[in-house]
Amino acid sequence: MKKIYYSSVITLLFFTFLLTTESYAQNFNEIDDEPHDISYCRESKTTPPLAKVLYGRPQKNGEKVFGNLVPYNKIWRTGANEATEIKFYKNVKFGDVSVVAGTYVLLTIPGKKEWEIILNSKLDVLGAFQYDPLYDVANIKIPVSNAETLESFSIAFKDNNDVVQMVLAWDNTRIKIPLLFEKKSVLVKI
Repeated sequence: MKKIYYSSVITLLFFTFLLTTESYAQNFNEIDDEPHDISYCRESKTTPPLAKVLYGRPQKNGEKVFGNLVPYNKIWRTGANEATEIKFYKNVKFGDVSVVAGTYVLLTIPGKKEWEIILNSKLDVLGAFQYDPLYDVANIKIPVSNAETLESFSIAFKDNNDVVQMVLAWDNTRIKIPLLFEKKSVLVKI
């Protein structure tokens, strides 16, 4: 009798354990189709970064992007999922606006001929749904240029003498945001 009782208790504990672990397991039914990426701006491979951008990479999937997937003249998170964040490790001239080193949300309002580029200090927001212009740090306008078609939205940095260009690229659209970082202090031997 004791043997049957212990056997029943062990069986009951086993199934309870099985159901409990199943309920605590991670649910990976919906894996993100829009992967996140990080782009760094460095003076060289061995120097600390000047800037870092964390953004989602939506795909074109054969669609016309701007004016269609991303409407003109409406605020855009500048990527997919969470709003794109940029961290400046040094003070920077963002277009013609001086910006203190720190982390900001990068939002845009795409237009046919020019884009409005916004740096906002309200962090950890989903998309552009929680955009509040009271937190704007910089607001500049950049003309649109065209290039070869890209399937995935991408952000990269291009060194152009003293000025760095942060390039937003998707489909055949390119936006080149000028960044001028504070110079390093020069040490002089006496």
